[in-house]
Amino acid sequence: MKFVADEGVDRQIVDELRRKGHDVVYILEEGRGTPDDIILAIANQENRILITRDKDFGELVYHLRKVHSGIVLNRLYQLTSTTKAKLVLQVIEEHGETLKGYFTVIRPGSVKMRKL
Repeated sequence: MKFVADEGVDRQIVDELRRKGHDVVYILEEGRGTPDDIILAIANQENRILITRDKDFGELVYHLRKVHSGIVLNRLYQLTSTTKAKLVLQVIEEHGETLKGYFTVIRPGSVKMRKL
């Protein structure tokens, strides 16, 4: 699968996804400070699911009605990078292509998916 990882996403998540054969563009490698609307546009143009921990993307999608290819919001702040990577990968493996077009929120012990 193809993903864009926002700059706030732990490096270990990106590395683990790549190790499993996923195509990941990591915004932190492209340059810091890229505006959220540009990141969302990159994801849409390349048909990539956006992985982020920035809830501002919810504002763009829900209130401003911006189009998206799928967003995975990581709300796993207190966990180690290793545990975060494991949980994000588990959600991707369980839901696969069904993540496309959904706004998915991952919290410890829960996954919520909403189609927009």
